[in-house]
Amino acid sequence: MATSPIELTGNGVHLEYPPTQLTDDQRRELSMLCATVVDPGEIGEASRDWWPLALHWSLAGQTPTRASAICRPKSTSEVVAVVQYANDSFIPVTAAGGRSGVAGASLPLFGGIALDMTEMHGVVAVDDDSLTVEVLAGTFGPDYETALNAHGLTGGHFPQSMDISTVGGWLACRGAGQYSTRYGKIEDIVSGLEVVLANGSVIHTGGAPKAAVGPDLTQLFVGSEGTFGIITKAWLRVHPVARAERRAAFGFGSFADGIDACRRIMRRGATPAVLRLYDGAETQRSHGGDGTECALLVLDEGEPLIIDATMSIVEEECVAAEPLDVGLVAAWMSHRNDTSGLQALTRKGFVIDTMEIAAPWSRLSTLFDDVRAALLTVPDARAATCHLSHSYLDGACLYFTFAATPPADRLESTYVAMWDVGTRATLAGGGNLSHHHGVGLNRSRFVAESLGGGLDVLRAVKSALDPNGVLNPGKLGMTTAIGSTVWP
Repeated sequence: MATSPIELTGNGVHLEYPPTQLTDDQRRELSMLCATVVDPGEIGEASRDWWPLALHWSLAGQTPTRASAICRPKSTSEVVAVVQYANDSFIPVTAAGGRSGVAGASLPLFGGIALDMTEMHGVVAVDDDSLTVEVLAGTFGPDYETALNAHGLTGGHFPQSMDISTVGGWLACRGAGQYSTRYGKIEDIVSGLEVVLANGSVIHTGGAPKAAVGPDLTQLFVGSEGTFGIITKAWLRVHPVARAERRAAFGFGSFADGIDACRRIMRRGATPAVLRLYDGAETQRSHGGDGTECALLVLDEGEPLIIDATMSIVEEECVAAEPLDVGLVAAWMSHRNDTSGLQALTRKGFVIDTMEIAAPWSRLSTLFDDVRAALLTVPDARAATCHLSHSYLDGACLYFTFAATPPADRLESTYVAMWDVGTRATLAGGGNLSHHHGVGLNRSRFVAESLGGGLDVLRAVKSALDPNGVLNPGKLGMTTAIGSTVWP
């Protein structure tokens, strides 16, 4: 299992949720169903993820919450057995893979069972004609891509958390890879799912290129963060390994000018794998310069004829920009998954986090200004910067990084305040709640504002599929009979 560089130093619990503690008999009965761990150290590690606020708690020797046992199934039948037992006994079950999430989605808020899916790993089958693969949910990103490469294929899905995230986690939180403009987000990549429901029944969804058999049940579970069912297997679309690659870099006088260039590129049908625009501050921090220039990094891969056409459009739409050293793309490639800087600032007591949202092109420039301005209104705020990381025909993702240096006794309240003002500025400006990090615990309080009456639909689905409320309770803004939400 992957672990965070910020190590846990104790067994305290920070969040006072009413925990479900398993009896010794229940632990023994679970151990007869699948491998079960009750070691306190392992339970502490399995009860947290990479949520930046929770990393501060880790430095103080605390986990956010604690499970009572870890179950590590090796097959769908073992998942069925554990879930049936938990449902019959009203024991919460929180499924997790690499626990790379940054919003607290895999925290076992009410104790119970931490269901570690990473023993269910590997590519089961490859359909080279149809360019689909069958893969188990606990497969880590590098293992998945390596297995595909052996067949001359690629998944095209490269999240920043690639090394420590799993296929199931990508699906559960509706993740995006850094090449999503070419290959799509995970909801575009998935073809079908195997899901275990709360009563232990197993369903299979999708499996065809397109369908008209009612609503798409696959998409019901993608992004549900383990609250509707537990994904055990997926069928994903793949691609031949790219035959060629091209790179370019440009400098714009303003972020708004860069946004408009990206919009025009997409409007003309060009979809380079990477189209990343940085504001002046992030350009200076990551790519050099004096902070007055906004860098656009472009990379495309695939068939040479398609790349030539795509990059020709990119060059035409960036003709007014300053050509930059193409080596900036290589430099980004070499450190694109490195988060050590954020971890170092966390150790120094900084409040620091990222907030990724998406909005239509027509609203992006205003959101860029308004969200940064809102974040900087919080006392002790130090920085609010942004880059555009994923582009689509109708809009793009803005990825904000914010930091503050409050006194130690105001660290948590400052964190909450920055999320409050940043999120509400986003929603007021026509942006959405999340592009690819999901909801988890951190964003749960905003779901009602984001979805309006749609939250009632989610609650109705939850009630139908999980009437006892045992699957990852307390997430996605949904209430639970097990206990009340206590944070923030």
